[in-house]
Amino acid sequence: MTSLVQSARKGLFVPIAFFFVACGILVSLGAWQLHRLAWKETLIEEIATRSKAPPQPLPDPASWPQLAANDYAYRHVRLTGTFENDDEAHVFYGTGPHELGPGYLIFTPLRLRSGAIVIVNRGFVPASLAAQSTRAKGELSGEVTLAGLMRPPEERNLFTPADEPDKNLYFSRDPAPIAAHFHLSQVAPFIVDADPAPVPGGWPIGGMTQIDIPNNHLSYALTWFGLAVGLVATFAGWLRARMVEQRGEMVNR
Repeated sequence: MTSLVQSARKGLFVPIAFFFVACGILVSLGAWQLHRLAWKETLIEEIATRSKAPPQPLPDPASWPQLAANDYAYRHVRLTGTFENDDEAHVFYGTGPHELGPGYLIFTPLRLRSGAIVIVNRGFVPASLAAQSTRAKGELSGEVTLAGLMRPPEERNLFTPADEPDKNLYFSRDPAPIAAHFHLSQVAPFIVDADPAPVPGGWPIGGMTQIDIPNNHLSYALTWFGLAVGLVATFAGWLRARMVEQRGEMVNR
């Protein structure tokens, strides 16, 4: 009888060990998501504060290489320079304001007094106004001062179409390919989304920033904890059935 009990215990060792390891992993993942939730909520609060704050001076170009996206995203800044309208780029935008349908965001390099360049998202134009000649009044000349929100480059994914620089058509809000196509140097690694402001002729329409920071960490945490609870319930049921089965085997012997 003693040998049977020892054999039964040995047979349960591997499943029990697997259970504790798997349960520990699931609980750890849930706890990690709660940690990420706290971080994301803090970040969202910081971004809301930055975007609503009065415009600050643009960071000095010497500091641009050291800037971290999380430290400047949606920072409200003011900058002065001259638009290089000949190097205007069009970034496809699926749904314009006021149900205008698809069109383009107008990205224009702004040369600062220092000689450095910031590519400014001036705003939206419908597809029918893509040509500069159709909105000539809005092509600002001379030195201008504007305010806007700093934005890090938009990340691409598997569904992002390839840019078509020869057609002046881009599909991500990234200053690097625009700078490369127009052979621009000293270009900021970020863009600035211009605030809404009156523009001669009415185009482009500024203020197109959409602050939408995904925050699904709570649902992820609940999913991991739910899987851990399900594992406990499943393993408890299996263990109970296994022990009943082993008791029956011992009685029959």
